[in-house]
Formats: sequence, C-alpha cells, structure tokens
Amino acid sequence: MNPGNDHMSWWQNLRAYKNPRAVALLCLGFSSGLPILLVFGTFSFWLREAGVARSSIGFISWVALAYGFKWLWSPLVDRLSVPLLTRWLGRRRAWLLLTQVVLLFLILSMALTDPLLNLELLVWLALLTAFFSATQDIVIDAYRIESSDERLQGVLASTYMIGYRLAMIFASAGVLWIAAYFDPDESSYQRLPWTMAYGCMALLMGVGIVTTLLIAEPEKPVDQAVQQREAENAQKVAHWRFLPPCVRRFVVLFWNAVINPFVDFIARYRWQALLILALIASYRMADIVLGVMANVFYVDMGFSKQEVANVTKVFGIIMTLLGAVLGGLLVNRYRVMPILFLGALLTASTNLLFALLAGMGNNINMLMLVVSVDNLSAGLATAAFVAYLSSLTNVSYSATQYALFSSMMLLLPKFMGGFSGVLVDEVNYQVFFLITAALGLPALLLVWLAARWVPESKIKREAL
Repeated sequence: MNPGNDHMSWWQNLRAYKNPRAVALLCLGFSSGLPILLVFGTFSFWLREAGVARSSIGFISWVALAYGFKWLWSPLVDRLSVPLLTRWLGRRRAWLLLTQVVLLFLILSMALTDPLLNLELLVWLALLTAFFSATQDIVIDAYRIESSDERLQGVLASTYMIGYRLAMIFASAGVLWIAAYFDPDESSYQRLPWTMAYGCMALLMGVGIVTTLLIAEPEKPVDQAVQQREAENAQKVAHWRFLPPCVRRFVVLFWNAVINPFVDFIARYRWQALLILALIASYRMADIVLGVMANVFYVDMGFSKQEVANVTKVFGIIMTLLGAVLGGLLVNRYRVMPILFLGALLTASTNLLFALLAGMGNNINMLMLVVSVDNLSAGLATAAFVAYLSSLTNVSYSATQYALFSSMMLLLPKFMGGFSGVLVDEVNYQVFFLITAALGLPALLLVWLAARWVPESKIKREAL
C-alpha cells in the first residue's frame, strides 16, 4: 500500500483512474495482451482443427519461449535508439511504434498462411510475432515505470492489466466467435474462418499504434548513484589501451546495460538470489504446462468453438480478473508470502479438477465449474506473484530486472510445455493433469523456504 494515499477517500483514489496516463496504459495493455494468445492458446486450437498432431502442437508452443528470453535483448531496447523514429518520437515511443507496426503485418501474414499448405512458414511467422510481442512488452514495462512516480504506479499497473485481459478476450473468444461465424461446416477444416479472425486481430493492433502517436514520451528519472557507477566503469575501461576506442565504447555499453543490473541483484541477495530465481522459474509451472494442452483438450472432448469461447475465454477471463482483485486485497491484508503460498497451492490443486473433467467427458456444467475455480485461482496467484516480483526489483534497473524476472517465470515452464503433447499421447489426459498438479509441489517448498530465508522486510528495504 502507498502510505501517501491513506488520507484520501475511496472516491479520490478512484478518480486517479481518469488520469490520461492511466487511460494510455489501458490501451497499451490491450496492445500487449493481443498477440500472445495468437501464437499460443488460440494458435493451438487453429492447428488442432487443421489436423496437426498433438505432439507437433506441443513442440510448436516453444515459439512462446521468446517471452522467456526477452531479458537477453532488453538492455539493447533500453539503450539503443531507432533510426529516424527516436528523433521524432523519443526512445520509448519509437520502439513502441516499430514493434506495433511490425506486429500488425506479422499477424496479417499469419492470417494469409494455411497450416495445411505451409506449416513451416506459419510457425516462423508465429515465432517472429512472439519475438516482437515480447519486445513490445519490454518497452511498455519501461514506459509504465518511467511515466509516473510511485503514487500512480498501482493505478497504472491496474489499468494495464485490465487492458491486457480485455485483449485476451478478443484474441481468444473473439477469434473463435469470428471463426465460427465464417465457418460453414464445423465438422471439416476451412482456412477462411481463421483468415478472417486473424485479419481482424491484426487490425486491432491499431489501438496500440494510435495510442503511441498520442501519448507523450516519459521523462526518465536520473539516478546519481547509477550515473556515478557507470562513470567509474567507463574510467576503468578507458585504461584498457590495448583495445581500439570503438571496442572500449562497446565494452562500457555492454557493462552498464547488461552486466550491472544482474550484478546488482546478486550483490543484494547473495546466495539467496539462487533461491529466489528457482522460485520464480517454478511458480507457474503447473498452470503453464497444462495451458499448452488446454485448448487441444477442449477440441478432443468435443466442445464447440462457441462453448469454448463463452466458457473458457470470456467467463474464464472475468473470473481471472475477480481473482486478481481478491489477490490484491489479500496481499494488502496478509502480506505477499502467505498469499503467494496460497496461490501456488490453489493452482496445483485446481489441475486435479481437469483430471475429473477428462473422466466425465463432454460436460458443459463441469467445464464451467473447472474454468471458474481454475481462473479464479490463477488470478489470485498472479496478483501475488506480480507483487512479489515488483518487490524484488531495484528501481535503478527496473526495466531490465523486471524483464529478467518475467522471463525466468516463463522460460522453464514453456520449455517443459513443449513435451506436453508427447506426454498426453503416451499416457492420457487424466494422468497428464495429475502430473501437472505434481509440478506445482516444488513451488510450494520454494515459497516456504523463501519466506523463511528472505524476509519481506529485507526485500522491500533493499529494493528501495
């Protein structure tokens, strides 16, 4: 909680959501949330309907690993300028416009590609879409952090999440609705419905493009300590006379942009950094590995596009938002670590409901129950996890360190998720869901260890 807002009424706090920067983050959140399901969950639905094997779909899901590796190029996005555009728009807006325009054309190209005729090209387009989508996320995170002081950060994060989730409704339920509308016969695969659906999603990237052109470039705060540290690094490298000047400049850039953020994290937490990184890498293992096969499971269970759209996408995302609100309230009341543990426990436990649904078959009422509990738990866990990641970040390196943490969160789960199709083929859906529930057990242990060895007071104090 922000102590500076304690004396304000509820109405005064709600008025902050009318701030132009909050509205901008709502639209940027929409632009950020639109591409991910087009290369992940919804994409797998399309491929399965086209007759692509489950094992292949599992491996193709690795394109989403781009989100897990974005920390590799986040320092470059943070430091380098975009030719011509940066002079016109500023560094953040230039990178935003570049990624959004490229995403529009990539999604449109996916719409015009048939997986039956050229699956390899479609996968490459999906990989490029994931790469530029992850790059857009880096820029938006940096923009959010730099565009306001601490007082508005909670509001900006909230409106960003709302926009992100609304985009997920369009990219999941919206795509399925459009595809179903243009599909003359759901018993056989047709390319036209998916072309129309993905084409509409490409046009919706215009929301982000218009927003980028209208917003102002943020003023990046100056940190004297960081400037001094970077100046000292430059002085050290200046004595390396055996290197050409251009090489020395590159070494200074690489050191300050890439090495310093990671050195800072290790220096603050020492050996506990390994425990923290292990927790981050495993926390969402259970739900992400299950998520790779979720839409494939719905298709194999015989649920229609409309049923999946209505229950798992719109209704499910609404439950996720409710869970996020509940998670935020619980974190404020009981602190981060207890709710982080509760979220991990609920996420693993709800996977058991999928095993029950697999045994019952095509049962729409059970599907609604499973989706309700699962998404409510996921929203609660995500709210606690984002709060935890934010508390770990040093404000001097917020963009790069946050990219590292969010990448670590996705890297291992999405890699393991690539084998999910093979695993389902080897066993069955019920056993698969039981295995994914067991994958949540290490996170429970690591949360307990982190709560014991890395007290919240230390995290908050050192992150200031």
